[in-house]
Amino acid sequence: MKTVLVTGGIGSGKSAVCAYLASRGVPVYDSDSRTKALYDTDPALLPALEKAFGTSLRSPSGKLDRAALAAVIFADAGARTTLEKIVYPVVLRDFLSWKDAFSRQPWCGYGTVPFVVMESAVAAHKAPFDAVFDKIVAVAAPLETRVLRATKRDGTTPDLVRQRIRSQQDATALADAVFDNGGPIASIPSLADQLFLHLWQ
Repeated sequence: MKTVLVTGGIGSGKSAVCAYLASRGVPVYDSDSRTKALYDTDPALLPALEKAFGTSLRSPSGKLDRAALAAVIFADAGARTTLEKIVYPVVLRDFLSWKDAFSRQPWCGYGTVPFVVMESAVAAHKAPFDAVFDKIVAVAAPLETRVLRATKRDGTTPDLVRQRIRSQQDATALADAVFDNGGPIASIPSLADQLFLHLWQ
């Protein structure tokens, strides 16, 4: 079974595209929500982070204290790289296990090539995922459209959204196809159908 990465920066609408794909029967792995879950469910992950950073990262409940982890990351320029080296292999292992479960199920979705989707804003640029994807689809939209979407969704300011956009790497140059998502959400089904029906041709 093939793997497609659906990627895009804040406000691009990649989650809306992936939601439509899921409605068509395509299995979608939401890397953000799965990573958050792994902090609480993988027994080795939190101890590994505490050992690497030399401090407790637990809340009174024994789960990850996300504020404490954020404080460590923002206080040390190299801490994010350390975090990624620990967390991304765990995410990759979780993804491959998730994908294997779908490889034994009847295919539904698009065309004759069975595939699953990983939704991630960053995986295209991260070494642990280098050999994972058979195709990369970059979801794109004009800057001001992205800013408007993100400010409405997150209740933040346009300046903060633009700052976040500048901090993200653009995967368009790495993509096998670009999904132009600058229009209304109602246009996603027809555009997705066109793109994914022909992705393997």
